[in-house]
Amino acid sequence: MTMPVFISILPFLVFIGLLLWEKISLLKTSVITVVLFTLLGIFYWKMLPFYVYASYGKGIFIVFDIFIIVLGAIFFLEILSHLNIIKNVSYYLETFSKDYRIQIIILAWFFENFLEGTAGFGVPAAVVVPLLIGIGLSPIRSLIIGLLGNSTSVVFGAAGTPIRVGFAGLNTASVPLYSALLNCVGIIVPIFMLWIITSNRENGRKEFFDGLPFAIWAGVAFVIPSILILPLGQEFPSIIGSVIGLLLVMATTKLGIFVPKEIKKFDDEKIPQKTMPASKAFLPYLLLIVLLIVGKFTLGSMGISISLGFKHIFSFFNPGFAFIAAALIVMLIWRKEFRILWPSFSSALKGTVGPFLVIAAMSSMVQIMINSGTNFSGIPSAINILSKVFETPLLPFFAPFVGAFGSFITGSATISNIMFGNFFAVASANLNLNLGIILSLGVVGGAAGNMMALADILAAEAVAKVKNQEVQIIKGVIVPCLTYVILLGILGMIIT
Repeated sequence: MTMPVFISILPFLVFIGLLLWEKISLLKTSVITVVLFTLLGIFYWKMLPFYVYASYGKGIFIVFDIFIIVLGAIFFLEILSHLNIIKNVSYYLETFSKDYRIQIIILAWFFENFLEGTAGFGVPAAVVVPLLIGIGLSPIRSLIIGLLGNSTSVVFGAAGTPIRVGFAGLNTASVPLYSALLNCVGIIVPIFMLWIITSNRENGRKEFFDGLPFAIWAGVAFVIPSILILPLGQEFPSIIGSVIGLLLVMATTKLGIFVPKEIKKFDDEKIPQKTMPASKAFLPYLLLIVLLIVGKFTLGSMGISISLGFKHIFSFFNPGFAFIAAALIVMLIWRKEFRILWPSFSSALKGTVGPFLVIAAMSSMVQIMINSGTNFSGIPSAINILSKVFETPLLPFFAPFVGAFGSFITGSATISNIMFGNFFAVASANLNLNLGIILSLGVVGGAAGNMMALADILAAEAVAKVKNQEVQIIKGVIVPCLTYVILLGILGMIIT
């Protein structure tokens, strides 16, 4: 290994060491890593001072969009929680069928996919895991199932953030379509859910095969609509795809199609309570979808261009504004006192600052790596140096593994894309490979790796009141995750 290569990967080695071995928080690890790379940029690459400033400025401005999205999403969920809307939605989803296999897949697949599409950043598992425990699934299995569900929809999660923000500055015109097609591999996720929830039961093998048609159908019912809805924009596949999929599954279940022949319940199944009709419970989500669609097509092409030595465009269409507007309209419809506004906003702000700082640090680091080639030392940029490591004919096979690894250590497919997107771009150009396909393999691999995201595991453990079970949880998701990325790698080699 040459010295430039070692220096270029040193911050990543420090990042992994601090996070996995020293158990330092993701935020502190990210700050230490960006400071280290800044020092290397100044003293090793001898970067021009202006480009250090521009790197931080561009990095922070890029992730400001994420700040608004996460703030709005958490604020929306806080309002819905105060009004008991989420509990009522879970009631209708849980009581739709008496079979525990159908209940779990509806909650952990369709409901989580919807939450990922609207909020992302660990919210789906944190919301759904307690619901799974509530209907009788053990805490550990609830955590494993909840993490499995927070995967396929991540590709277009948080209203399209992983591609739109994660690959900012790259040519991503073809990425949404390739990603949606490759994401068909996600059909396997409900099958693995079924396998895990039946594996410890007395007649588990029989219950698994009896529920297999429903699990396969559930996978198809989400993945195919998410592809067909893509022309509306990358903000919508996870959101509308999950809604259409849920409606399809509800229709076939009512008709007795694909359902298990014998209904099976948990022995200690708990009956949830409702406080409002279904039409009222689901109204906020319908309102949100309408606002997102209207905003996309009325404001999507409008924005403000900012030039502060670097250029950035703020789009007038930010999904976060739709979340905030939907929450306020819901409060007016419910005629509730606005005293819950400040607690909800305060909670949302606290939940947003951490992810914003982490992504700002990682985004700034990537910008420094890009700009490090503009220097007094004559050393190529860190991006160009590290891209040589990726320059192998097997890049299409390894790209999903790289994306999955990025999500595993950072807890976010968006951050993974920020970290590795430029490596993929340079390596793809030098290998004469289709950039759209390679980036798509990376982001779909990042979605698969989200099953094992350390930050999401810790957040889900907290809401489930489970401590120090990370190893057992990772053991539960490692086989589905590896299966996912291996299939992606094989597809990548075939299509390239």
